[in-house]
Formats: sequence, structure tokens, C-alpha cells
Amino acid sequence: AAAGGMSGGQFQAELVAKVKGWARMRRPSPRPALPRAAAGWLGTTMPRPRAIAIGSSTGGPQALAALVARLDRPLGAPVIIVQHMPVGFTTLLADHLNRIGTLPCCEVGEGQSLLPGRLYLAPGDRHLIVREVAGGLVAHLGDGAPENFCRPAVDPLLRSLVATCQGRLLVAILTGMGSDGLAGCRAVSTAGGVVLAQDEASSVVWGMPGAVARAGLATAILTVDDIAARIVAACADGRRT
Repeated sequence: AAAGGMSGGQFQAELVAKVKGWARMRRPSPRPALPRAAAGWLGTTMPRPRAIAIGSSTGGPQALAALVARLDRPLGAPVIIVQHMPVGFTTLLADHLNRIGTLPCCEVGEGQSLLPGRLYLAPGDRHLIVREVAGGLVAHLGDGAPENFCRPAVDPLLRSLVATCQGRLLVAILTGMGSDGLAGCRAVSTAGGVVLAQDEASSVVWGMPGAVARAGLATAILTVDDIAARIVAACADGRRT
């Protein structure tokens, strides 16, 4: 059986695309300052997010590398990432993101505390579910059935975050095939959280972010650079989104 819940030609096509994407990752060039209008938030007031969740698939390693390199300030929330990848490749990706970014990144382990200002990547072939223990967030790794043909999948993570953080969530859905994350983003939006979707022009495949955008769940549809700016702004100033 193929890793991550896929099989046959679909898995092979996804794996080839992801391996090529990982191999093409490079440290992005310094980002010019955004105009104030682009860096500002849209929408209504909300508390500072308690957690930031990112979901991605095909083309995700490049997008994640660009985003992580631009998270250049301390964040008041953990950044929790689900990238559709098989066992082993997520370890390599976490190591790469740890080297290129300012914030520490690791492949998360069972029972690990999720601390503000750190990045946590779901391991291949395990669902990442967040639970609250003694007032803090901790990771639980599950072997439940694949969702949207994937394990890890974005939807189980988002469901668990809605249960623990309610509306104090900021979610970014990046490039990827399919619609994983759509149901979870609907729950996030209903709870009062913020959902950002990568724009079509900068996505390798506008499947996952496109599904969220077409459903009317995205607070904004942005480039990866602008998504990074919004994450930093949300943690720097919890009064506006």
C-alpha cells in the first residue's frame, strides 16, 4: 500500500511532484517591504490567535520554504503544518525549514507540547491532532483512516484546533491537489477564525486553496509573501485581522 493513504498512479504522480518540489526549494531572496495597504489586515476584530495552522500538498514544499523564511519575528502562537508527504520526506522537509527560517521547526512527536514561536510539521502517515492538557496545547499522532486520500490530512488537524481553540485560529491553505482542508476551514469560519488562501497565480495547483476560496470561506486570497505578512501582523497585534 502507498504511504499517506494513496495508491497506484495517483500516489506516484503526487510523490513525483512533491519530490521535485522539495528538490527545487531554495532560500528565497530578501523580501521588499510591503505597502501599508498590503500589509494591513482585512475584516473584523478578533483575539490574538492561539494557534496558526497551515495546510499544503503539491507545490507545498516550495511555498512553505518561502513562507517560513519570511516569518522573521517572534510569534505568540505555535505554527502547526500539515504537508501531504510520505514517511521520511517530512523529516527532510522539517530539517530544511529549520535551517532556512528564523523560527525553530521540527517534525512533531507524540505528546509534544506546542509552544509559541515554533513550527511543528506533521510526520508522514500520521494524522496530527491537537489536544489541550493543563492549559497548554499538545500533539497527538493518530493512525485513523486516511481522509481525502491522505494521512496526514488537514481536516483532522483543523477539527481538533476548533475544539481546543474555538475561534482563536488563523489558517492558511496553500497550493495542493484536491480539497483537503475545505471541511475544516468551514468549521474554523463558523467558529470565528480567519482563513487565508493562496492565490491561483502563485499556486502550483489551485485545488485546496481554490476549494476554500470558491466556498466563500477565505478572509483573503493572497500570495505566499502576503500570507506570511498577515501571520506576523496577527501575532503582533491581536486586535485586528
